Amino acid sequence: MTQVDHTRMANAIRGLAMDAVEKAKSGHPGLPMGAADVATVLFTQFLKFDASAPAWPDRDRFVLSAGHGSMLLYALLYLTGNKDMTLDQIKHFRQLGSLTPGHPENFHTKGIETTTGPLGQGIATAVGMALAEKMLVAEFGKKVVGHHTYVLASDGDLMEGVSQEAIAMAGHWKLNKMIVLYDDNGISIDGPTSIADSVDQVKRFKSAGWAAELIDGQDAKAIAAAITRAQKSNKPSLIACKTTIGYGAPTRAGTAKAHGEALGADELKGAKEKLGISLEPFSVPDDVLKAWRAAGSRGAAARQEWEGRFAELGNRKRAEFERRLRHERPASLAKALKAHKKALLETPQNLATRKSSESAIEAIAAAMPMEFVAGSADLTGSNNNKAKSAVAFSAKTPKGRFIHYGIREHGMAAAMNGIALHGGFIPYSGTFLIFSDYCRPSIRLAAIMKLRVIHVMTHDSIGLGEDGTTHQPIEHLAALRAIPNLLVLRPADGVETVECWEIALKEKTRPTLMALSRQNLATLRVEHKEANLSARGAYVLRESDGPAQVTLIATGSEVEIAVAAREILQRQNIGARVVSMPSTELFDEQDEDYRAAVLDSRTVKVAIEAASPFGWERYIGPSGAFVGMHGFGASAPYKVLYEKFSITAQAAADAALVRLKKE
Repeated sequence: MTQVDHTRMANAIRGLAMDAVEKAKSGHPGLPMGAADVATVLFTQFLKFDASAPAWPDRDRFVLSAGHGSMLLYALLYLTGNKDMTLDQIKHFRQLGSLTPGHPENFHTKGIETTTGPLGQGIATAVGMALAEKMLVAEFGKKVVGHHTYVLASDGDLMEGVSQEAIAMAGHWKLNKMIVLYDDNGISIDGPTSIADSVDQVKRFKSAGWAAELIDGQDAKAIAAAITRAQKSNKPSLIACKTTIGYGAPTRAGTAKAHGEALGADELKGAKEKLGISLEPFSVPDDVLKAWRAAGSRGAAARQEWEGRFAELGNRKRAEFERRLRHERPASLAKALKAHKKALLETPQNLATRKSSESAIEAIAAAMPMEFVAGSADLTGSNNNKAKSAVAFSAKTPKGRFIHYGIREHGMAAAMNGIALHGGFIPYSGTFLIFSDYCRPSIRLAAIMKLRVIHVMTHDSIGLGEDGTTHQPIEHLAALRAIPNLLVLRPADGVETVECWEIALKEKTRPTLMALSRQNLATLRVEHKEANLSARGAYVLRESDGPAQVTLIATGSEVEIAVAAREILQRQNIGARVVSMPSTELFDEQDEDYRAAVLDSRTVKVAIEAASPFGWERYIGPSGAFVGMHGFGASAPYKVLYEKFSITAQAAADAALVRLKKE
């Protein structure tokens, strides 16, 4: 491809990384210096991409799972000609407002596939990308979809537990288009990895169903030969590339001192002299830059050929592909949800919201059977999130749209992020709300990246009953509501459940978590409304008879209790109104007049939720009452538990009466 020597091209990465970290006096120079040969071979000989069109749908994906080595990726983007990544951005590494933050963030700069930072997340997210590619190929064919997912992972990525979940899934599903380049430098922040780890990673990956081998990560020919073998494998591949962290540094190479701090002026000068790099900061020889830019434009022809093949698709199939990549819902979906909502009001039922969700899923799956991708962490029968028509995905049935993730909540949530990032699908999954703790790192990243993923989490309170304290979420709703840009929905009945599904599917810039009950709940919405009342976060479900003195605010299964408490108060000629609040986030987004009208400052406030009181003070005020949990639960039938912890209509009514007497 070029007459420029491989070493000089790799040294361009090293030089930029050393200079940027030195100027910032912060960062991780060791990985870019050690992995520069691996990256150079990949980007100049194998990676299918076009720097002028970084969002081209059939590009290969490259995930820098070792996000601390971000200068490797920024250097590659600059060298290959990404128009956003200028030399000035490199010079402002880790500075406010730059496109070069300490860890890669996909929403800042085009060409970055995913936000990586917490180790293990990158490789686990990449599994979702490779999974999406496999499913999309099965649907649209190899002429339109056919790309690889490459990952550069570190020792730290492979130590994190989520990596085991991820590689087990990839091996089981035979995601042969996934190739992990492991920067096997044997160094972590504390020192040699041998102080904490003795895993043979090649054997580990082989045991999970991968092709795996160990090579010299500083030998360009060995790297190229290994990638060639991996591309031909019928399994996902691990290439353990033995490298030297801080390669070229006179005294710090191969040590922890090269990992997470600037080299310092003397060490940097010595490294540049040893490697034959100009001492001028941020300098790249013209011929080297030209060769790198040629690598960046190499994929233009492949992209143009793909555009020609794509244009030959039938009109309907091409329009479907484009619609899904634009994250637009099919026109049939709104009609299906409207009809389903109307039917629920015509034939009210007492159902757990997990069962109401199941019936909503049936309506949704009928409207968009191929893009609506479900999954469960071995709780399918409990989560009720599998449509009857859904076929299980497997290596042999890639058109399947229900994914058995196994007992891997952490890996499942990360893979969902990868599916969403890849494009073409709306991923949703199921587990118990208590296990949102295992999903939390991935949920947080989804919120940061503004991804449309949907987490269906059932057994949302002490109402799950006999499984007891370990399975009863108490603090989880408050903790999840604290995550910026995460939409938490807790519907009260079947009507609110279908409305919450409509909300979740409309979202394009944030993830959604639906908290659903195990116990049966009455249908509380008795009058059909065309508008989605849940979309405003909270609304008056029951007005008071006579002047309102009390406002009872509740979510989910406790709205039923609020309605019963209202009846108790009304029998005593105390005007009480009920506010259902399926989403605090949506309610907080409403205008001040609407929020004031719903809460009614003239009334005593009583909030009812079988969870922690944390956060409720902003709705009930200092003089309001909270009826809920103030500790952990217990093992017993759910009705017994609600009585034990005084989450009852009488307790709510009594709390209101006490505060009315104080006024």
